[in-house]
Amino acid sequence: MNRVYQALLVVLAFEMGAMLLYLPWSGYWEQNFFLSHYPSLMPVVLHPSFRGAVSGLGVLDILLAIGWIGSRPGPNRVPPQ
Repeated sequence: MNRVYQALLVVLAFEMGAMLLYLPWSGYWEQNFFLSHYPSLMPVVLHPSFRGAVSGLGVLDILLAIGWIGSRPGPNRVPPQ
């Protein structure tokens, strides 16, 4: 069960990273619920620096998922007495 959990966690992290990388630069970002109900958020959320920060989090999430793929625990050994 542990391997299934780890595989699911890697897929979820990669998918979330891809969404965070793509979503701020799509049309959905400009026409969402919060911007229509809270127009005071518009200058902050639509600023390119904020979008870049969100995309940066997506890149970090993808790199984290790649790191999880490459890391495998070594065998548990008992030191000699």
